[in-house]
Amino acid sequence: MELLADSLRPKKLEDVIGQKHLVGEGKILYNLVKNKKIFSMILFGNPGIGKTSIAFAIVNELNVRFRLLNAVVNNKSDFDVVIEEAKMYGEMVLIVDEIHRMNKDKQDILLPYIENGTIILIGLTTSNPYYKINPAIRSRCQIFELHNLSSEEIVAGLNRALLKLPGIEIDSEALELIAKLSSGDFRAALNLLEMSYYANDSGKIDVEKVRMINSKPILGGDANGDGHYDLISAFQKSIRGSDVDAALYYLARLIAIGDLDVIYRRMTVIAYEDIGLANPGMGPKVKAAIDACEMLGLPEGRIPLSVVVVELASSPKSNSAHIALDKALQDIETGSTGNVPPWIKTNSLNYKYPHDYPKHWVRQQYLPNEIKDRRYYEPANNRYETSLKNINEEMKR
Repeated sequence: MELLADSLRPKKLEDVIGQKHLVGEGKILYNLVKNKKIFSMILFGNPGIGKTSIAFAIVNELNVRFRLLNAVVNNKSDFDVVIEEAKMYGEMVLIVDEIHRMNKDKQDILLPYIENGTIILIGLTTSNPYYKINPAIRSRCQIFELHNLSSEEIVAGLNRALLKLPGIEIDSEALELIAKLSSGDFRAALNLLEMSYYANDSGKIDVEKVRMINSKPILGGDANGDGHYDLISAFQKSIRGSDVDAALYYLARLIAIGDLDVIYRRMTVIAYEDIGLANPGMGPKVKAAIDACEMLGLPEGRIPLSVVVVELASSPKSNSAHIALDKALQDIETGSTGNVPPWIKTNSLNYKYPHDYPKHWVRQQYLPNEIKDRRYYEPANNRYETSLKNINEEMKR
């Protein structure tokens, strides 16, 4: 018997639930299909939010030959068969589920055919491709992140599904509960709706019947009425605000959802955006904690995460470095630039090599003449940056 989730698989991008930043009118995937063009890409995001649906909708609307393989289930010979078929027809779209688990042998045989366009790859993954996917594959693909579905989007999708269940009676409160229990996973929501329908003989579904089937606590991004992105925002802002307890609380909620990739990305950006030069050792420490969590898996992986989050929140803060860079970028965007001074151009005979001078420093102009007095970096008032400032001034004296 065909599952409800499979019967509702979108045939067109406009049927996809959510992801309007990619499939909405005028957005990138919408325009690619409209222009009858497709490139290799990787779609990543949490389970049940539309990765496979978008891939199928693209190949269906473009009416192109495609094959679906799983990086774990299918072996190297299955990939060889697809390549031979692609050679025969001149082009083939290959959808690879769980692409982050594709081993080196499979990657090696695919790479040249992705490179020459014989294979157009659509990779699907729940893991962050910047951490998990071989750079050789990644560099040949455009990467698109899918967003978690809101309760409103899931309810809208469930209302479509009701047409497939004859005689069903369900109130809005039960639909909203199913959406919240699914934690942003539309496939899980459909499965719960379908089980609720077939698990009683009246076709009438209310909150109590839903809870009889699924009594788990609501752990998704919409738990307690909070949106997923609000939760991520609260996590970063609690660390930035040096509130250790709040940081641990929001870390716990993100772990309960199982959204490790979001935790990894947020901690990494926090280490450089919010901690910065006040404690420059935090970047490598965050990377080490991520690697430890990946090696251990949950629940043990929570331990290195807790250690590094406590240190992030307790650490002194500085955003001086990226503020300085933003000032330089603003100058470039507004045309406040100039030519590289001739004495520091390639192979210049007038360049003064700092290591030939006392304390490895010599007075020399590096900025273009037009902005030679511009100052971008202003050290923040913390121990590390103060020491750097003192060392720099001592050299110049």
